Amino acid sequence: MSFTLAIVGRPNVGKSTLFNRLVGRKLALVDDMPGVTRDRRVHDGKLYDLKFSVIDTAGLEEVGSDTLEGRMRAQTEIAIAEADVILFMIDAKAGITPTDVTFGDLVRKSGKPVVLVANKSEARGAEAGMYDAYRLGLGEPCPVSAEHGQGIPDLRDAIVAVLGERAFGPDEDDAEAEERPVVSTSETTLIGDDIEDPDADDIPAYDTGKPLKIAIIGRPNAGKSTLINTMVGEERLLTGPEAGITRDSISVDWEWNGRRIKLFDTAGMRRKSRVQGKLEKLSVSDALHAIRFAEVVIIVFDATIPFEKQDLQLVDLIVREGRAPVIAFNKWDLIENRQEVLADLREKTERLLPQVRGLRAVTISGEMGQGIDKLMESVLLTHEVWNRRVSTGRLNRWLEGVLAHHPPPAVSGRRLKIKYMTQVKTRPPGFIVSCSRPDAMPQSYVRYLINGLRETFQMPGVPIRLSLRTSDNPFAGRAKKRR
Repeated sequence: MSFTLAIVGRPNVGKSTLFNRLVGRKLALVDDMPGVTRDRRVHDGKLYDLKFSVIDTAGLEEVGSDTLEGRMRAQTEIAIAEADVILFMIDAKAGITPTDVTFGDLVRKSGKPVVLVANKSEARGAEAGMYDAYRLGLGEPCPVSAEHGQGIPDLRDAIVAVLGERAFGPDEDDAEAEERPVVSTSETTLIGDDIEDPDADDIPAYDTGKPLKIAIIGRPNAGKSTLINTMVGEERLLTGPEAGITRDSISVDWEWNGRRIKLFDTAGMRRKSRVQGKLEKLSVSDALHAIRFAEVVIIVFDATIPFEKQDLQLVDLIVREGRAPVIAFNKWDLIENRQEVLADLREKTERLLPQVRGLRAVTISGEMGQGIDKLMESVLLTHEVWNRRVSTGRLNRWLEGVLAHHPPPAVSGRRLKIKYMTQVKTRPPGFIVSCSRPDAMPQSYVRYLINGLRETFQMPGVPIRLSLRTSDNPFAGRAKKRR
């Protein structure tokens, strides 16, 4: 990116709406209620021929530093310090307020190039607010409508005017080609299409070169944002004793032991019956999107009150989505009888979460930085298992032994025949079993096969998909010939 652009202003002037327009996607939550955005969000943006990094920030308010709003303001001040150019947004419809004047002075003192953006300029009566904006001393206001896309070409010209040649950055012809996303076909692979030689025993090695996507979820106030701040070594996300601080799903780039990682912080997820407000519903929806986008999901449990009903439902959600789960028992520094509590946690993990045997669980303290390396080791091991592939030859040799020792039961006096097994996908591991009468196969025997796969081929702690199918009968539907 050629430069970094920060969007600042008081609450409810349309910063997140403009952010979504510049990045070309609805990433930031938008609502009529002031103060929706709390953390600063960074993403790649584009404005015609300009490419840059854009930072969405919380609304500036005049409050004490020890309050939640004060901590939000500190995050915005960090964004101002990191930016090369600042878009200072006002509400042209509402006109200039004393808060605009106060923070206009703050932006001016930063010494950074500033573009004054008068949003909601399409509204009736906005012209008076436009003229009033001159008294901020930040130059000529640029009238836009972030919601409707009006005035965006003028905004591009205003940015170029304050930055000059820096706005265009280095000329890289191949940059676009390098940044093109690789479309994964793992979810749509047809049976057998990804197996070059069904009898081959050589399996590709686990690839550690690709960035690992990790979502961190949990109930409100479990310590998710604090954990990420400790991981990355800076106050990147807003934290505090208040429950439900995080609203947007924020991505943070990190590197651990040479492995590139993208962390996703999510809003705390309460029981569905308690989620009532529109904004909280949007936050939960954003968290669910982050889960589906991630590869490994760390479910943060509060070690002082673990295994609440919502905790178990979150793990079950991860398994149903096919993600790789890891449990982090946070706030371990507050536990006194650690050996006794640890034994109880292990017993409850095995008993209450039987749908994913061998689930890895680690005790940590996000605030004190304890157990982070052990947690990441468990994450990488789980991710490797999640990507594991077993050759068709090994599978069918194992299946032959299983059928000899414990064949499927007879249903309605007829024996069920299993012909062969093959793995058709990874992420998570998915297998197809060809058999007669799939509909009659007892679920208990399907679970027996899954547990056998998990134990024999070392696949603990990840979901395993097993589908049954029957081969097509070429004579089905043909009438018998009469002699």
